[in-house]
Amino acid sequence: MTDRRASRLELPKLLVDQAVRTALTEDLGLAGDVTTDPIIPTDAKGAAAIVAREDGVVAGLDLAEAAFKTLDPETRFTRIVEDGDRIKAGDTIAKVEGRTRALLTGERTALNYFCHLSGIATLTAAYVAKVEGAGARIACTRKTTPGLRALEKYAVRCGGGVNHRFGLYDAVLVKDNHIAAAGGLAAAIERVRAQGSHMVKVEVEVDTLDQLKEALRFPIDAVLLDNMDPATLKKAVGIAHGKVITEASGGVNLETVADIAATGVDLISVGALTHSARSLDSSLDWAPPG
Repeated sequence: MTDRRASRLELPKLLVDQAVRTALTEDLGLAGDVTTDPIIPTDAKGAAAIVAREDGVVAGLDLAEAAFKTLDPETRFTRIVEDGDRIKAGDTIAKVEGRTRALLTGERTALNYFCHLSGIATLTAAYVAKVEGAGARIACTRKTTPGLRALEKYAVRCGGGVNHRFGLYDAVLVKDNHIAAAGGLAAAIERVRAQGSHMVKVEVEVDTLDQLKEALRFPIDAVLLDNMDPATLKKAVGIAHGKVITEASGGVNLETVADIAATGVDLISVGALTHSARSLDSSLDWAPPG
């Protein structure tokens, strides 16, 4: 039998701890929780549950757990589901027991991360479902919330998507402005190859079939087919087939993504996964004493 926890998606603990401490520091400021602390005795204990108010896909449980345990390491956080699982409205996601102050003070930080990341996972899963059977993978972009990129890209994976480059440092993407500033594609590629690492992939953005044919004359790994209609995309895929990875971008939404996938592209990048996902409505419901 497979160990469920060993096989689940996880974020590095160091990243989780850093993100949660930053959020709690922002929330507590210089005075702490001036609502909870006067009302609740230090030794009071309580219990609550994170409950979904709508259907979705789970992401961010590590952060929710850390929000409570950073305030009270003895908090018990019991997961009913795991990141990547589908849930229905009314489902209990996790149960939390510990010092009441920690539960009340950590509530908003826990829910902010959980609801935001689950919203991204849920939207990603909707896109993935639209292209099922076509062979195309749904990828995110660098259009992320500053400071939250690694977390948001993790949520995309929870929804069944894949990650594009994480930053300017881990892959080359030669865009139209690079080509214009360099004086042409040849000059841009030559400089990248002269100074770049052999471990770094090179992708070139093209808007037309003529630009695609020119790009394929150079030693590149992928082409970004930008804002092409499905008919043009299909021709582009035929030209590039077997030579480079093809990625479609621009004009992608839940109504158009199936037609884009049907052209045979390898990847479809969707900025909306991270910059426009709506948070998954969830709450921390207090459990009655006893």
